[in-house]
Amino acid sequence: MNRTIRVDAVLVQAVIAGALSFSHLHDLAEAAGQSGWKAWAYPISVDLLLVAAWRRLRTARRDRAAWAWFVIALFASLGANIATAGLLDLANVPAWLRIVVAGWPALAFLGGTLLVHTPAAEPAAPEPTEDAPAVDLHRTKPAPVLDERPEPPAPAELPAPETAAEPAPVPASVPPALLDHARKLADNHRATTGTPLPVANLRAQLGLPAPVVDSIAAHLQLT
Repeated sequence: MNRTIRVDAVLVQAVIAGALSFSHLHDLAEAAGQSGWKAWAYPISVDLLLVAAWRRLRTARRDRAAWAWFVIALFASLGANIATAGLLDLANVPAWLRIVVAGWPALAFLGGTLLVHTPAAEPAAPEPTEDAPAVDLHRTKPAPVLDERPEPPAPAELPAPETAAEPAPVPASVPPALLDHARKLADNHRATTGTPLPVANLRAQLGLPAPVVDSIAAHLQLT
């Protein structure tokens, strides 16, 4: 069965760049006094620290420790590439660079251990507001599914009855004091406006049930 092999240009570029960087790190470590297998182990140590820091940044973008170790590993790889480009005499490496290369294994081991074994900070829970309820990040039960069907229209509201639940009985006779008070109100209204006092106004001023006011209006002959 024939299989079509597709070559990814990005993958090829990554392999070439990784091989060149690996070779530069090896040459620098060898020039700094690390011979044999030790010189080949340095590029692996730098690349592993770079990968570990990058994986940590993918899950925690604001992790300052991950950014710090990523910059350290990137500086080690980029510095080796620049140093082996003719800017540094590999036959006469300065003492400070020998010290840095010799101390790199301990530094890389510390960085890799902290990146792998330090738990990532959990995102802060949003503070509850008056409009939105608090969200529990550790909830294990699924949230209930809301019914998105439109609600039926509310029935038309009926006008509230003007009287109480039980209508007040019509009095057989109106008290004289109440009748005198209503007559004064009617006289004042007639003197002020020149028109008879409407029953509705009398009902509003007395604050009595409609049957009682109608009885008073009948005594005063109001319309």
